[in-house]
Amino acid sequence: MNQLFSHGEKRPSKAPPQRTLPIIERMVAVYKMWYGYRDHFPKKSRYTLGDKIDNVFIKILECLCIASYQKSEQKIGTIAVAINQLDILKFFIRLAWELAILDNKKFIALSEELHEIGKMLGDWKRGLESKTPAR
Repeated sequence: MNQLFSHGEKRPSKAPPQRTLPIIERMVAVYKMWYGYRDHFPKKSRYTLGDKIDNVFIKILECLCIASYQKSEQKIGTIAVAINQLDILKFFIRLAWELAILDNKKFIALSEELHEIGKMLGDWKRGLESKTPAR
């Protein structure tokens, strides 16, 4: 069903595909996976650890989006922030698993995807560093 824009136009039921970086597409896919898991967190953890994990996912997506529009020399710092946030995310995902909030299957699925995203981020950063002259 079409929704109305605030100014009265109808929004198509499916937005036209936009060209995004593969790392952003992959991160969005992992976030969607996480989003389904979060609803199954116990209430006492959903609004603490669950929210924390959710916020770190959003921060990484924000960094990736920003980096995709920055000049090469600016991207390195933003990607470094995304890498740090990814490490924090992995820590909190592991904590959720250790607290038995995430089962083995969900933990492994998230961990494997986040590991691959980490490789992609590292490659992106190294590629930029090799192209950017040292000061």
